[in-house]
Amino acid sequence: MTSVLIVDDQPLQRFGFRMLLESQDDMTVAGEGGSGADAVRMAAGIRPDVILMDIRMPDMDGIEATRRIVASGSASRVLILTTFDLDEYAYAGLRAGASGFLIKDALPEELLSGIRAVATGDAVVAPRLTRRLLDAFADQLPSGGASGSRADPAKHPLLASLTDRELQILTVIGQGWTNTEISARLHLAESTVKTHVGRILAKTGARDRVQAVILAYDTKLVRPT
Repeated sequence: MTSVLIVDDQPLQRFGFRMLLESQDDMTVAGEGGSGADAVRMAAGIRPDVILMDIRMPDMDGIEATRRIVASGSASRVLILTTFDLDEYAYAGLRAGASGFLIKDALPEELLSGIRAVATGDAVVAPRLTRRLLDAFADQLPSGGASGSRADPAKHPLLASLTDRELQILTVIGQGWTNTEISARLHLAESTVKTHVGRILAKTGARDRVQAVILAYDTKLVRPT
């Protein structure tokens, strides 16, 4: 059973999410909040599996709330809800540590599958869409993160422990390849690819695939096109 905390300043929006989630046998609504401050407080007290987080809220926005929740070491995963798919707020939410984002007018089944994906540690954002998002806001990356020469693993502690194969796979993850594409193009079993991805996340401390893509950009393994 996946427990979900709904955080949105619109009561009608929260009601709609609750109705949808309660119709599922594998989900339960752990609580509701109307601000970022509510999200931080309730995440610590309730410890939900997933937090549906609106961005624009009074008191504290969803980005700052996400940053605080992630910084606290919480195991709860944040799914950002935004109005536009290429939105600087969504980008900032991912940078703050969210596990992905969805558009608010997504189909019910897309929201449900997104929650399930986040709950199992996967990324919600499709790899190619993730790359377009980062490309669109590459100028907001930290200094040196989006330009210059390719990364030298020896100069990046987070990459130094990766094998050559893992470094290769992290690079193509950053380029938007799915596991299926990695399997076909690198002639690896898909189960082997999943194992490599898991090891990459564990070694680098990335929470999920979205954060791995961001890491690939930050360390210059991948540059905007």
